[in-house]
Amino acid sequence: MSSKEEDGDISKVLFELASNRRASILFEVQKQSLKMQQIAKSLEMNVTETFRHLQRLCDAKLVEKRIDSTYAVTSLGSLAIGHLSSLNFILKNGNYFLEHDLSCLPYEFVNRLGELSNGEFCGDTVTHFNRVRNMVYEAEEYIWAMSEQVESSHIQATNEKVSRGLKFRFIMQQDLAKTVKIAPEVEHLKERKYLERICVTFLINEKESVVNLRRRNGEMDYIGFFGKDETFHKWTRDLFMYYWERAERWYPSIQKP
Repeated sequence: MSSKEEDGDISKVLFELASNRRASILFEVQKQSLKMQQIAKSLEMNVTETFRHLQRLCDAKLVEKRIDSTYAVTSLGSLAIGHLSSLNFILKNGNYFLEHDLSCLPYEFVNRLGELSNGEFCGDTVTHFNRVRNMVYEAEEYIWAMSEQVESSHIQATNEKVSRGLKFRFIMQQDLAKTVKIAPEVEHLKERKYLERICVTFLINEKESVVNLRRRNGEMDYIGFFGKDETFHKWTRDLFMYYWERAERWYPSIQKP
């Protein structure tokens, strides 16, 4: 296939998805196979209009009509939806991404940004810190954290939970690792590592995750995205483990009584 033919295929698919109606139909039949009348009712469209849009989606091989007269998304359509989700998430939060640095994230995770689309953006620092504090207090099974600083208000609650069996992993920035001290009674219960520089911060428990990026000027910003759904959670866990596997083991100074 020539480059001109490939460009033509891309242009055709993008043209079909430029219609909000057709994009809505594509997302609708991704959830479940539906008959034309069901799609029309769900999206408040008339049958004639629905038929026309379905025909175009079928011609573009994004949707297929089955033997039982239902319409379903094709494997090509599913791939297109994945990229649309990422693009929609990026554009929806365009101001945030204009001001924050994505360049340090592994390409794989930039490519998977659409997995954060069910998350909630929190743009207020005070609200953000309160929600993070609640996540610490509500954690029952584990806490995974990555940060350039240790929030003093979280230390006691975390230590108490660790002493009762909560699993704790922490990645910190190298300059912090050189100075921070820990309480001896929980030293052996925590897993800790460090990186030379941290460009993204996390707090992850078994119920919820939060992720924040650095500003383009290099300052860490404590506004970002919270999420509880499985896809959001998996993205943050996978990225945390990416850094965890590359971080150096930390041997801290023990705090004197």
